[in-house]
Amino acid sequence: MIPIRSAVRAGCSLALGLCLAPPAGAQAVRRAAALPALPDSSGWGVHVLTARQDRQGGVWVGTYGQGIFYLPPDSAGWRPIRSDTTGTSISWDFVHAIAFGPSGEVWYGTVGNGWGVSTDGGHTWRNWTFDQLGPEWQYVTPDGIVTAGDTTLVATADGVQVTTDGGAHWTAIVDTAGPPARGPADTALALLPNEYVLGIVRERRGRIVVHTLHGGVALSAAGGTWKSERVDARPPGEADLVFLRRRSYVRSRCGLHLAQTAWSCTPRAARTAPRASAPADPRTTWFRRPIDERSNPLIDQTYRYGSTMGGNFQQHQGVEFNNPDGTPVLAIGGGTVAWAGPAERGALTVAIRHDSVIASDSGTRYVYSVYYHNSALRTEVGRRVSAGDTIALVGHTGRATNDHLHLEVHASPVDSVGVIVDSLQRFPPYTTNPELWIDMPAGTGLVAGQVWDSAGAAVPGARIHGLRKAEPRETPYSFAETYRDRGHPHPLYGEHFAVGSVPAGDYVVGVSIDGRKVWRRVRVAEGKVSWVVFRN
Repeated sequence: MIPIRSAVRAGCSLALGLCLAPPAGAQAVRRAAALPALPDSSGWGVHVLTARQDRQGGVWVGTYGQGIFYLPPDSAGWRPIRSDTTGTSISWDFVHAIAFGPSGEVWYGTVGNGWGVSTDGGHTWRNWTFDQLGPEWQYVTPDGIVTAGDTTLVATADGVQVTTDGGAHWTAIVDTAGPPARGPADTALALLPNEYVLGIVRERRGRIVVHTLHGGVALSAAGGTWKSERVDARPPGEADLVFLRRRSYVRSRCGLHLAQTAWSCTPRAARTAPRASAPADPRTTWFRRPIDERSNPLIDQTYRYGSTMGGNFQQHQGVEFNNPDGTPVLAIGGGTVAWAGPAERGALTVAIRHDSVIASDSGTRYVYSVYYHNSALRTEVGRRVSAGDTIALVGHTGRATNDHLHLEVHASPVDSVGVIVDSLQRFPPYTTNPELWIDMPAGTGLVAGQVWDSAGAAVPGARIHGLRKAEPRETPYSFAETYRDRGHPHPLYGEHFAVGSVPAGDYVVGVSIDGRKVWRRVRVAEGKVSWVVFRN
């Protein structure tokens, strides 16, 4: 088992500005009017990822998939700010970093599409995305933008970008592994122990502390030159408590709630919904994880197997492990290397034909694992490998927008690598959800199931709400999606969705079927699979 990376959960973070001590006395709290409810177009609430108050008293809220909501200091209504494909809108509606510059600038950072700045109160934006950044720098760290005077630092999964002139020029702060990835920067400085940044904090005395996968550093600039000093630092915790307009709020998956009042994302009536099946032993968690626990062995939560990230991407054929360039990629199990070379869009790829086969109702299935986007290969066709052998190094070759491993598991009726790896095929015919094959982190289980409409047909693209997952914070979890026409169920399960690494506990899980919300109570147990069926 691989332990989940510890999450430091804090009620507030003074350094990040996400929470300040409440004003003394209840009278001050009573004088402050409560914020209006966030506009909800989904019917399931607004998943708040970050909330900040500017110097004029305006409130800015970054959300999962619904962009930014801005409440001006003199207004009682929220103004939505969304990506709308124009050159002056924000770049992406998954926003989990907001910061303010000394002249009223508003900076934001996204989960997967760079960052931007507005100098006119959010009416227009200048953005840095793939065209400006290249194939890296897309994933901004949660609350990963800090400002100090005229200096802005943007922390990402590929290092830190620094500007002192509002984005006209940048300096990249990276590690020493691999070639320096400058992105928009003129200069790259190797000052970090690892470029995968988990958190960045400006301390009250002005020091900038950066936490990475391999330790922390304090950054400082003197005489125009940046330097770093190793420090004992832990990543900032998830600041669920935020202080806005003299009142404390809890940030949640379904909005902002006054900290002094009781609230729940689950309707009271749903808490007595039918209970799903008891957790059972998994059928095929045969394989280990492809990334060592000293790096990031946790799956990207926003773009799981079969997911479209809320309709924004193509249907996903595997799962992602975000890690810096050069991180060792490990074989998930024993077998024979069947492919080692370029594949779709030139991605350096390894495919392993495993020793195990599946006997299912539809016949024998041969099991392959495939590893995409590598920067280098460390194996060759015909070689025997064992679980844990290094077969490649993480990279971003092919169609990729950051350094990561894309892992696929295929259950094929044909024992031929030609149907597994095809340089022209974006949707291989026999992929299955890797989460039903690889081991689960300690303390977690897996939830899988089906969603049927009133006519007895599977519901494609349905969103399953209610599961809660803290890790990894860099890619927040909001909902699961049922498979569409390009997703394939496991031959022994026949599932429509599966979500792994769910912390053990009790959940109330819901989905919309034919316009009606249907709920089930689900118990998750360590190392077990919880099966749930939704019917209208």
